[in-house]
Amino acid sequence: MAKVSWFLAGIGMGTAVGLLYAPHSGEQTRQVLRVKAEEGRDYLRDRAGRAREQANEWVERGREALTEQKENVRAAYKTGRQAYQEATTPKTGTS
Repeated sequence: MAKVSWFLAGIGMGTAVGLLYAPHSGEQTRQVLRVKAEEGRDYLRDRAGRAREQANEWVERGREALTEQKENVRAAYKTGRQAYQEATTPKTGTS
């Protein structure tokens, strides 16, 4: 029973010391935590917005590159087709 008494006395003294040296009251601590949580939320929201913008930029660049490649393939196809037709069409008027 003596060990339990000393344990409870230790808890009481620890609590008293904690209350004496606490930097803020309970309400002030809750307010500080609330403000920090709001700052964290705002920071995450800002970072998410930036990440979304960057992803949209990458998607747009990808679309532009794809469009450019499609145009290059079409031009190459057209040029190849024209060259084939010229090569396989009999020439007239040459002696």
